[in-house]
Amino acid sequence: MEGGNSPSLQLQQLPLATAAVSVQPHTDSFSYKENLIGALLAIFGHLVSSIALNLQKYSHIRLAGSKDPRAYFRTKTWWSGFLLLVLGELGVFSSYAFAPLSLIVPLSAVSVVASAIIGIIFIKEKWKPKEFLRRYVLSFVGCGLAVVGTYLLVTFGPNSHEKMTAENITRHLVSWPFLLYMLVEIIVFCLLLYFYKERNANYIVIILLLVALLGSMTVVTVKAVAGMVLVSIQGSLQLDSPIFYIMLVCMIATAIYQATFLAQASQLYDSAQLSSIGYILSTTAAISAGATFYLDFMGEDVLHICMFALGCLIAFLGVFLITRNRKKPVPFEPYISMDAMPGMQNMHDKGIAVQPDLKASFSYGALENNESMPEIYTPATLPIVQEQHGPKGVSAPPYRVLEHSKKE
Repeated sequence: MEGGNSPSLQLQQLPLATAAVSVQPHTDSFSYKENLIGALLAIFGHLVSSIALNLQKYSHIRLAGSKDPRAYFRTKTWWSGFLLLVLGELGVFSSYAFAPLSLIVPLSAVSVVASAIIGIIFIKEKWKPKEFLRRYVLSFVGCGLAVVGTYLLVTFGPNSHEKMTAENITRHLVSWPFLLYMLVEIIVFCLLLYFYKERNANYIVIILLLVALLGSMTVVTVKAVAGMVLVSIQGSLQLDSPIFYIMLVCMIATAIYQATFLAQASQLYDSAQLSSIGYILSTTAAISAGATFYLDFMGEDVLHICMFALGCLIAFLGVFLITRNRKKPVPFEPYISMDAMPGMQNMHDKGIAVQPDLKASFSYGALENNESMPEIYTPATLPIVQEQHGPKGVSAPPYRVLEHSKKE
């Protein structure tokens, strides 16, 4: 009886074993060690990138007004920042090969926190000790919230791991959740692009939504490329597969167009607004793409998902408060540019200013407060009145400029 029941028992267990093998690459590799390695690489990369960008900014500030517009190329500070920037981007790129996409993307809040702290310490303005806390209280609160949000993200982030082989990436690429997601994203992207190009809707939300949609595809392809490179280094060559080069081309193309829209947005809006709104929209779009393409939250319980969402919201609030406290640049007053007049010196031509640079203003002929200046600096107005000249039917100049008398 036992011998007769044994084959039937094996036949009954075979489908269950097959089903277990089909999901094994995604559910059997729960490794908090890989999550930790990826998170640390991402944090390290963002910190180094922030230091690099501030070094380059410091180099530009020191050489402001120089006759040679490319003088910073000959400074060690700028090149040090460039090398650190490459190192930081390599760290962020490598992090995608270890941790899930939905965990790595929100950690870009670390760069905002680092930039705020570095800006306060090294590239700060003159302030009195009594005004320090009042001026930077929002930055301190925002940094604290961003740190708390980052801790929650790392602790309760998705823990799904899968080898980035060409077969697995192809399977995800043709899955119906991702195809449906791509269809919706393409429709939304085309509508936003139509309003932006044809209707001249240059709203910051529209531009940054275009950036976020492109960025979601960028991070999906970055994880695929980084994962396939890691698998190839471990011994299973994946670089000879066509899907690797398809992902590589999509990564480069979406990154270029993303940078193009960001450059256009930076010409219209303040960098603080771009940082906060862009971070929120890009992170949301990237997490959605990771959840549909790589199934990051498959098998996660409700508590972990809710705590991860709470960490994202706290990080969003922290970034918003940090960027909210940044000093907005004072817009230039209307003026007549001396560069538009041929043969005339501009403001910094050969180091000689055309007019005294009052209150460090770079606008010609515009003062911030005319009442506190001597009368000689007060611009004189020329009243213009309309007056008829000559007999009727004879053309004459319609305006006459009256002479303006000024007290000595």
